[in-house]
Amino acid sequence: MNEPIYDAVIIGGGPAGLNAALMLGRARKNAVVLDEGRPRNAVTREAHGFLTRDGIAPGELRRIAKEQISRYPGITFMEDTAQWVTGADGNFQITTSQGVILHCKKLLFTVGMKDRPLNIPGLTEVYGKSAFVCPYCDGWELRDEPWVILSNGADAMHFIPLIAGWTDRFTLCTNGPDGLTEAEREDLRRHGVPLYDTPIRSIESEEGIVQQVLLEDGTAIACRAIFFRPDLRIGSDLPQTLGCEVTEVGTVVVDEFGRTSVPGVYSAGDAVTMRHQAIAAASSGAMAAAALNNELNLDAWRNHG
Repeated sequence: MNEPIYDAVIIGGGPAGLNAALMLGRARKNAVVLDEGRPRNAVTREAHGFLTRDGIAPGELRRIAKEQISRYPGITFMEDTAQWVTGADGNFQITTSQGVILHCKKLLFTVGMKDRPLNIPGLTEVYGKSAFVCPYCDGWELRDEPWVILSNGADAMHFIPLIAGWTDRFTLCTNGPDGLTEAEREDLRRHGVPLYDTPIRSIESEEGIVQQVLLEDGTAIACRAIFFRPDLRIGSDLPQTLGCEVTEVGTVVVDEFGRTSVPGVYSAGDAVTMRHQAIAAASSGAMAAAALNNELNLDAWRNHG
């Protein structure tokens, strides 16, 4: 018995992949959403900045999305991991970790990003509860509270003026050499920002709520929140394995329609940008799906003629 050939396989089931599935379902396409069920935002209690869903639990957002997408019979959800992809435009083959083989005409990678291990003792315990990476997502709930910013160099000097819009009670910890110029240090002094370059011994917390940052020299910095820049990697190396061009930081290079450098292959969401917000990922997925659908329709039109 011949295996079915799907119009598309969407690898990744976050906001980008789900919104892409919604678009393709409404366009009367047959597509599979292949997702391993381990989203990066699983550590987060609430998602913010998503119109009509501000403050929703990420898992609940996905549940509602799948419920609504299930109205469209062309969309199938599969909890599995894509292990290998071969083929070319019009005839791709995906092999999963469970040994399932899927055939499709087009591919859409919405594989997101994954955190590398957090190398500061105690940071894992507070991540997503009182340690965050995006003030637009979590700054409002912690406004006017004392924060510790874990950063250094140019990243720190970019981030600090930004977060000053949420609180003026913050300390910069660089966890080693600060990477700052003397002019930048003077700028921090002028604004009354405490700077510590002593390595961090640990982050002390209670039930996920940070209490203080303890430095190697015994200094204890009391705080209510930590904001830091995560060390990320793309959620799957399959785009690069397939030949998609990637940037120095590992994101997939796409055009304004989500097309990669490989014909028939699209990518969207956090995998294509360093600006990570759920609503932006969802929008990216919708746009890529529309372009993918247009290509499918054009292919069918030409082949029929």
